[in-house]
Amino acid sequence: MTTERTAAVRRAPQEPVALLLSGLLGAPVDDAELTEAFAARDRTEAPAAIEPARPSSLDDLDAAIEALLVVADRPLDLITIATALDRPVAVIRQAVERVRADYDGIAGGRRRGFELRELASGYRLYARPAHDEHVRQLLEVETTGRLSQAALETLAVITYRQPVTRGQIAAIRAVSVDSVLKTLVARGLVTEVGRSEETGAVLYGTTDDLLVALGLRSLDELPPLAPLLEGVEAVHADAR
Repeated sequence: MTTERTAAVRRAPQEPVALLLSGLLGAPVDDAELTEAFAARDRTEAPAAIEPARPSSLDDLDAAIEALLVVADRPLDLITIATALDRPVAVIRQAVERVRADYDGIAGGRRRGFELRELASGYRLYARPAHDEHVRQLLEVETTGRLSQAALETLAVITYRQPVTRGQIAAIRAVSVDSVLKTLVARGLVTEVGRSEETGAVLYGTTDDLLVALGLRSLDELPPLAPLLEGVEAVHADAR
């Protein structure tokens, strides 16, 4: 190999390991060349920083927000949306208002059958009240079966007397409640909450699903039971 050709090869970046091996075999390797080789390898092997995907336009941003609202099973606040889309909260606030205006037909489009409501805990999609009757009919068609009167009475006993045992429920209703209790548990309205310290019997109470169904934040918002029982004693007296 000629001196000129050897110099040309040396000027081209080489693998550090190859340079070291060549040095061991007798070819001279200076420190500057070795440093350059390591730097070239680091530049080549360093992985590119992976940036989270961000909507590239206003339309894409609005569509991304819609996707989040559709799949969410709870209201989404602005910070949650902004974090998911890696955008500033101020930008998300403007986008949410655009989406809501679009649904309301303010921007000149068709007014949708659903709306974007702002709640205390965030934003969520709802069917418009104007279509309540149609929604109710759909729910009635899809409902597998409403609770029977016996189930409703048992649920009322558990709601107001919880935690309560199966035996206590049966004593209040004066009938067996085994099958009804199984139905309430299967519906997710009632669940086991512990065991009685005296008898070891299972204690039952209501779940958060019941609060959602009743539109209550806690059991403290239940109406007092006493006014609902007014006149019951008089009815029993007349029946004697």
